[in-house]
Amino acid sequence: MTCEDYRAWVEVDLTRLDHNVMALMDLLPPETEFMAVIKANAYGHGSVEVAKRLVQSGVHQFAVAEIDEAIKLRRNGIEGEILILGYTPTHRLDDLLVNDLTQTVVNAEDGERLGKFGKNLKVHVKIDTGLNRLGEHYENTDKILSMYRHKNLQIEGTFSHLAAADSLQDRDDSFTRAQYNRLQKIAEFVLENGYKPGKFHILNSYGILNYPDMHLEMVRSGIALYGVLSSTNTSVRSKIILLPVLSLKARVSRVNRVKAGNSVGYGLSFTATRDSVVATVTIGYADGIPRQLSELGGEVLICGQRAPIIGNISMDQLSVDVTEINNIRQGDIVTLIGQDGSETINSEDIATLTGTITNELLSTIGDRVKRKIIK
Repeated sequence: MTCEDYRAWVEVDLTRLDHNVMALMDLLPPETEFMAVIKANAYGHGSVEVAKRLVQSGVHQFAVAEIDEAIKLRRNGIEGEILILGYTPTHRLDDLLVNDLTQTVVNAEDGERLGKFGKNLKVHVKIDTGLNRLGEHYENTDKILSMYRHKNLQIEGTFSHLAAADSLQDRDDSFTRAQYNRLQKIAEFVLENGYKPGKFHILNSYGILNYPDMHLEMVRSGIALYGVLSSTNTSVRSKIILLPVLSLKARVSRVNRVKAGNSVGYGLSFTATRDSVVATVTIGYADGIPRQLSELGGEVLICGQRAPIIGNISMDQLSVDVTEINNIRQGDIVTLIGQDGSETINSEDIATLTGTITNELLSTIGDRVKRKIIK
């Protein structure tokens, strides 16, 4: 099946992924190991295809959110370390062994649970340095040491997660540096007590872009790999050029003339103030398009021109005003994210407009949207 047969699809340009991973690695010392975060289907890009291409770029360490994401990679031939960043239920622990996966120890009590499993597990120990999500709190030093004492837990790494590395405001900058210092002190404490903590890592995408001096033994990159920032409101110190990997497209299914005074879509939220030409597009909120986009000035690209989204976005369709664009026909390509001619709509712009971040926008692109891989 080709993209000509699709109602809605993303185009994933793996040559741009190649560029981004090398640009990020260039910010780091050559000995720093690089872990690619490909959870949520590689932020909507396709985890298997992305992982296979990253292996060709020299990446052999991956992070996912949960065990089934990891198993999918293994079953598709992805080797190297796959770290599960979240909790894995007790009844799934055998699957860690069968698939040679690495599990995060989310706190001291979780360490007890994993230790009682009685079989050798590869793990990374999570330290909470201020995000207050997963991890044993950095002040609980006795509990932290307990996570290293379980004989059947093979410690491959120790890590934390930055809370505000995407902001360079004084308060956030100070907090980021404090998190790093807290993890450094834990590293010293663990080593002083005779335990091997494995590789230390704390930098995420924004950590790499804003604090490359805090690289430690390994870094983890998610959203930056895909060539976008979380929104237009984030700050970056590094001079780096990232290329968006993903474009989102659909098709015109109908072109309709709507007389002045008539409405379009559910709730009669749009009423034409002039005789208009309206194109129906084969994509909707079930495919990951934010429903509020039409109310906030959202646009699409058709024939290299911008067209405003009008009316309420439906589950499977949306409408655009193409009165100012000549000769629109059924089957014409509509670009929702990406470039058409000299015009571009960035995922950062849509995320900012709708009050979210690109991480959410891209990872919620639905399963009905096909993937076209450009190699």
